[in-house]
Amino acid sequence: MTSSDRRSVLRTVASAAAAGAFASACAPARTDSATVRAPGGTPSRSGPAHSAAPHRAHAARPPTLAPGLPVQIAHGPRDGHALALTFHGRGDPRTGTALLAEAERAGARVTVLAIGDWLDEQPHMARRILDGGHELGNHTLHHRNICALSEADAYAEITGCAERLRKLTGSIGSWFRPSQTQYATDLVTRLARKAGYPHVLSYDVDSLDADDPGAPAVQRAVLDGARPGSVVSLHLGHPGTVAALPPILDGLRRRGLRAVTTTELVT
Repeated sequence: MTSSDRRSVLRTVASAAAAGAFASACAPARTDSATVRAPGGTPSRSGPAHSAAPHRAHAARPPTLAPGLPVQIAHGPRDGHALALTFHGRGDPRTGTALLAEAERAGARVTVLAIGDWLDEQPHMARRILDGGHELGNHTLHHRNICALSEADAYAEITGCAERLRKLTGSIGSWFRPSQTQYATDLVTRLARKAGYPHVLSYDVDSLDADDPGAPAVQRAVLDGARPGSVVSLHLGHPGTVAALPPILDGLRRRGLRAVTTTELVT
């Protein structure tokens, strides 16, 4: 990313903060965000292939921040042709599997931020996500209001999920996203870094699909807000999201945009 790209990203997010875009109950750690450059190639494009052994081949290491850039990331470069669809990982595994299959049929790759206790109940989903060429990350252990927790409890939420991911995949996952907030506090950002995540993944488009408004409303929310570089917040466990995904992907394609993993977006 060029220096002008970085300045543009920082100005965009700072402007959003000034306009009151941080609707979270948690105070944001920063009002700026930027893309980062991460090592590694593009994700696998192969389809699902399941086995009982712990998944190692696709285990991703957290991307390394470029020096001098903020650690809280809300979007990627605005001058490209890609965006990231990111999913909170919880809910009926059949719904999640159906959603992943819809993405794969369209050639899309997504990022799933899994909740640790969901992985305890559905350990096979970690394998399913990675085998589909998607990306897996950390969305805390119990999805508590992490910004309201004590330092010890907040750290336990981060490391608890990281431990589940490492056990299942050999990695703590590519990204960390705080629970019940769009932006993390300075404390949570510091604890994430201590746990091995040099960044916090936010988003600039909220689909509001967790409220189950119906597939047309989810589709409108995403397509109205999405633009190059966007990081879109969605959820795995909602049938309306599954129904909305094909028209969302088709609408993005018509605009010349493609859905990629977050790491691919910022690399």
